[in-house]
This record gives sequence, structure tokens and C-alpha cells, in this order.
Amino acid sequence: MPNSKNNRKEPEKNRRGRLSEKASSFHGRIPAMAPSSELRRPKTLPNLLSDRTVSVSPDARPKLTKLLLNVTIQGSLGAVQVVMSPENTVGDLIIAAAKQYSKEGRRPILPSTDASLLDLHYSQFSLESLDREEKLIALGSRNFFLCTKKAALKDGANNNTTSCSGQAEKATKSVMIPWLKFMDFLF
Repeated sequence: MPNSKNNRKEPEKNRRGRLSEKASSFHGRIPAMAPSSELRRPKTLPNLLSDRTVSVSPDARPKLTKLLLNVTIQGSLGAVQVVMSPENTVGDLIIAAAKQYSKEGRRPILPSTDASLLDLHYSQFSLESLDREEKLIALGSRNFFLCTKKAALKDGANNNTTSCSGQAEKATKSVMIPWLKFMDFLF
């Protein structure tokens, strides 16, 4: 039976030679067979923009052209990402987020994409809804929470500005013991 070492006699010598080269380079000795040619650097133009004079004032910031906003819909697993202009209003964001949510076919399905039935909040823990006429650039946040106004419609309220704070007040008014309404964290 042929032995694999018998078939590799010549490559083994080369292998030993390579090992000695590696060992010598490891110990700081440069092998004699190392190439002496250096790598050629590409030619660059360091003074490419020296003819131009650019004056930038410290107060001038670049104007925002688009905003990437994350809107989490109540009951949904992830946020819907919407790209909008900073001059748009909260009402425009509600409409765009509802359209994007239904376009992506997310679950649970919204009962209606009508913007008048939806409220936008800073977070799911925020009781006050955002004003629909407020500009997006003035909000100071890029993450929002969208919920329905089902509870407001069940109460028979006609105004469109009813928020979750109305629900919280109704819950505290229904408490029989008046001093318990100050401990709203229990309910």
C-alpha cells in the first residue's frame, strides 16, 4: 500500500523551507527571499479644493428635508416607519401611518383608516393626545403611538379632541371612596 509520505517527498522539502521562513520572520529576521519592491501609492491631489473658498457660518445648520418617524399602532408587534416632510402636521402623520399599516397588511387589522377615529400619543403611557395641527418638527420626538378612539365614541362624546385622560378621569370619578382617587396607581 502506498504511503502518502512517499508520494509527497518533494513538497515536504518546500514545506520545511517555508516553515523556516515563517519562523525567521516571527523572530524579527527578514528572510533573504523577501521582495524588495514597495507597493506603489496612487497619486492624489491634496490641494483639490484649495481654489474654492467655502464660508460656513456657525449658525447655519443643514435644513431637514425628510424625517423618519416610527409609529407603533395599538396591538401591533412592531412600529411602522414613515418618511415625511418636517412641515407636515400630526394629522398628516396619522393618515400616512394608517395607510402604511394597511398597505403592509399588518395584524390586527385597523377597524377603520379614518384619521378622525385615531389619536397619536408620544407613547402608550401618555394620556394626552397630540394636537392635529402641530408641525412634526416642533414635536421633539421621532417615536409615536397610535391608538383608536373607541372609548370616546362609546361614551357619546362628540368632540374629536377626547383623549385617554378623559377615560382616566371617568374611572376615578366612579370610585365610591373619594380619597382613593388620589391613589390612581392602584387602579
